[in-house]
This record gives sequence, C-alpha cells and structure tokens, in this order.
Amino acid sequence: MDKKSSSQLETSFSGVAANYKGQDVDLFEIYKQMRAQTPVVEGDFMGNLGVPNIAGHEAGRKTYTLFKYNDVMAVLRDADTYTSGFIAAGLGAFMDGLILTGMDGEQHKKMRTLLHPVFMPKVVNTWRGSKMEPIVREEYMKPLAPEGKANLMDFALHFPVRLIYSLIGFPDDEPESIQQYASWALDILAGPQVKPEDAAEAKARALSASESLYKAVRERVAQVRAKGELGGDLISRLIEAEYEGKLLDDHEIATFVRSLLPAAGETTTRTFGTAMTLLLERPELLARVREDRNLVSSLIDEAVRYEPVATFKVRQAARDVEIRGVSIPKGSMVQCIVSSANRDEEVFERADEFDIDRKSKPSFGFGFGPHVCIGQFIAKIELSVAINGVLDYMPGIRFDPDYPAPVIRGAQLRGPDSLHVVWDK
Repeated sequence: MDKKSSSQLETSFSGVAANYKGQDVDLFEIYKQMRAQTPVVEGDFMGNLGVPNIAGHEAGRKTYTLFKYNDVMAVLRDADTYTSGFIAAGLGAFMDGLILTGMDGEQHKKMRTLLHPVFMPKVVNTWRGSKMEPIVREEYMKPLAPEGKANLMDFALHFPVRLIYSLIGFPDDEPESIQQYASWALDILAGPQVKPEDAAEAKARALSASESLYKAVRERVAQVRAKGELGGDLISRLIEAEYEGKLLDDHEIATFVRSLLPAAGETTTRTFGTAMTLLLERPELLARVREDRNLVSSLIDEAVRYEPVATFKVRQAARDVEIRGVSIPKGSMVQCIVSSANRDEEVFERADEFDIDRKSKPSFGFGFGPHVCIGQFIAKIELSVAINGVLDYMPGIRFDPDYPAPVIRGAQLRGPDSLHVVWDK
C-alpha cells in the first residue's frame, strides 16, 4: 500500500475523531442522572458538549433532547411526525442535498425500495465467501500473523475501506486510489464544525472532496456500464435497477453511491475496535467466543448496544408535540441520545453490564424505524469476518503490556484511538 495514501487516510480519520470528540466527561453517569431526573430537556445537549450537528440546524431554532428508551423509539419510528429532510441542508449540503438519511415521505420510501434489495442478507451473504473472507484473510491476517504484535486499529481503519469499495465495484488492484476515495469520504463527514473559525475551511475541503469523490464514482460507473458484463457488485446492481419506472443514469448512480460512502467504513472501523476492546477486557468471554463462533453475532449486537459509535440521532418536529409533559413546538429539533436509551435500566436488566447472553431487544446503534441504517447487514458481516479472522490467526491474543490499555472515548463517533495487542506466534 502506498504510504502517502495510507497516511492521508489516517489523517482524515483522526480529524473526524477530533471533530466529534466533545468534552472529556463521564457521559454514562450524566445519562443516568438525566434519565432519572430530566428525561426530556430543552437544549442542544450534544452541542453543549462541543459536538457539531451534522443536521446543520439554524441558529435560534429550539432543540429538545431525549434520554429514555421508549421516547427515542417513539421518535425514530414515526417519520411523519419527526422528519429528517433538514439533514439535506447540513451534511447533505456537501452531496447536492441527495442523501438517504435526509429524505422524507415518498422520496425516502422510493429510494429505500430501490436500494433495499441490494443490502439484504441474501445478497450480502454471497459477498462473504466470494470477497470478504478472502480479502481479510489473504491480504491482512496472513501477512500480519507472523509479527506477533500490532495496533489493531491500523487493521480496523483499512479493512472496511478495502471491503466496501470492492463490494461497490471498484477494481481490487488499485489500493492507492481506494485510500484516496476513503479519505475524501471522511473529509465530507468532517464538514460540519462547532467553531466558526474552522467552518469555512472545513466546508471548502468537504465540498472539494465531495466533487472529487463524485467524479471518481461516476467514472467507475461509466467503465462498468461500458463493459456490458454486469456482476454482483453494487454499481452493477444499480445499473440494472429501475427507479420510478426507468433505469438509472450514470449521474443518479454516482450520486446515490457517493451518499453512502462517508460512514461506510468509518463506523465499521470504530465498532470493530470497540468490540475487540470489550472482548479482550474479558478473557473468559474471549475463550468462549473462540470456541463457539456462533457467539460472534451476539458479541457484535451487544457491543452496538453497549457502546454505539453513533451516539445520537436528530429529527425535526413536523407539528406541535408533547413528550413527558414537555411541549415541543413545530419546527423544533429533537435530539435522541441513543447511547443513553441503550442503557435505560427500565428496559435492559443490568444495563451497564456488557453481557452477550442477554435477551435480545431492539437497540439503536444502527438507528431504528424507517431510517434504520440500510448498510447494517454489510457492516455486521464485515465485523464478523474480521473478528473471526483475528481469532483464527492470532492465538492467545491479549493486550500488549508495553502500551496503555485502550479506552473507548468520544461524545460522538465513539471508539478506541489505539488497540495494541500481542499474540502467540
């Protein structure tokens, strides 16, 4: 891999992490107090912690923050009352306003209907054996195994990028280009800023990255179409798909694909780091999962509940509403603290314990309702392939005693900054 491309990706990833880190406080203790005392509060809770809002809501617009499970579920499942179109003016502004998470009503329904079949388990599972496992094992695990030590966050940063761009339909033999595309996608994600002095530069960089990524995707769409031999990748499937009774043109496909990329690798990177940290902190659990790989799925689901990467979701009230006696005027922003709801003691027994054996209940790490993450099945299989690869190629894996233990941090986009491990060669 080209060192310059790799370094650029690492810089972009670190920049996004720093941008959304917020204040260094005990968030879960604060959440617990809010659930007990003020489960609905007027104010931009995350903004007050120094976290930029990707919705880009206007100054002066009221914001209300929710901390309880049932309230968050009610908001996320009701897309008519609590809308998402405002996101098109925030993060969507860096993608010509066309972003799935920023669509409402029929437009959102039609777009989901178009994309939904491509992201279902039936399709995704065909990619597991044909692409995901060979890439992770041959390109990453086998070369790394003889080393006996590594910072697993280096692997975590690169494998989701390698996988998702291969699934999209980019060539497997152009790693430097893929690193550049992924860096651009992260620069888009870093567009929203809290500090006004940083906003202009970040916006310009995000807009430039968005245009560059669009051109790269559109060029690839044209190449795939010109070949005339469509495969099972995302671009090929979109070329064959119909939208509102017609086939998609190159511009539409390129725009759709670009809108999926900013979080496509980044979230998987952090979830992998979190899941492995939680597993390695519990040697008995590590031994269980190593012996019974059916538990990997439960490990991932519990990690997403216990330490979700995306800690909050925002919606806008389409009418006057009332939640727990608090009046929320039409047009107000409603901030749903997912990481608080996922540890609501009225819903989850021993909510602050990491327990992969707990009874399955919906949590909100991948969202919920009509806007639930369309790529969640891809992410879960990528994570499963990566975790199984680590367990197969790194016997006796444990934290490296020469480095501090990893810490899961960040008010938003949570995860460990580093994950130094050793294993038996």
